Amino acid sequence: MHVGTFSIAAYDPSAGCAGVAVSTRMPAIGALSVFADANAGAVATQALINPLLGIDGLELLRTRSAEETLRELLDSDPGADSRQVAVVDARGGSAAHTGAETHPWSGHRTGPGFAVAGNMLVDARTVEAMADRFTGTEGEPLHARLIQSLEAGQRAGGDRRGKQSAALRVNTGEPYPHLDLRVDDHPEPVTELRRIYEVAKRELLPFVEALPTRSNPNGRFHKLLDAAEDTPGR
Repeated sequence: MHVGTFSIAAYDPSAGCAGVAVSTRMPAIGALSVFADANAGAVATQALINPLLGIDGLELLRTRSAEETLRELLDSDPGADSRQVAVVDARGGSAAHTGAETHPWSGHRTGPGFAVAGNMLVDARTVEAMADRFTGTEGEPLHARLIQSLEAGQRAGGDRRGKQSAALRVNTGEPYPHLDLRVDDHPEPVTELRRIYEVAKRELLPFVEALPTRSNPNGRFHKLLDAAEDTPGR
C-alpha cells in the first residue's frame, strides 16, 4: 500500500541528537516510518513503506555518510522506484530519494542537518514550508524544530487524502528514546501531537533527562527529588 506522507529527518551536531517527525493519512505511522539513533543518524521511510530501510539505514550510518547510506539502501532494494527515503548522518550530511513510481505530488528537499520528503501531497508547498521552518528555527532544541516543521507542512497542505496519524521521535545516543510521541488515529493528528508534546515538555522530559545513562548509571533522580522538596507548598 502506498502511503501519502510528509516527514522530516534531522540531526543536530551541536547537541548530538537525531530525530524524525511525520504525519500521514493512515493509522500508526510512527510504528513503521521513523528511525533515529544519535550515534548514527536518522531515517524516514515512506510511500511504499519498507521499514528495513530504516533499520538497515541506521546500521550503515554508523560508518557511512548519508549519501553513501542511501545509495547502498537503494541498490539493495528491488522496490526502490516505489520508495521515498530521507536520511541524515551524525555529521549533518543529508540525502533523500523519491522513486519514479511514488504518487504525486511527491518530492524532497535537503539541507545541512535535515531531509524533508513527501508524497501524495497537495503540492510542493508542504515540503518547502517544512524546510523553511526548520532552517528558520536554528538554535532551538531539535524536538521543537521538528514539530514546528511538521506543523508548517500541515498548514501548507499536507497529505491530499486527509489526516490520521503523526509521530515525533528524538534520540540522544542512549539505547532508549529521549522523546517518542505518537498519535495513532485522530482527526487532527498534528494538532494532537502538539498537545501531547506540550504535556511531555512539562511532565516527561525532566524525568527522561534524569534517567540513568551509560555515562552516569545513577542518573539524576536525586536532584529532581531535592528540587521537589524545595518547592513551596510541598
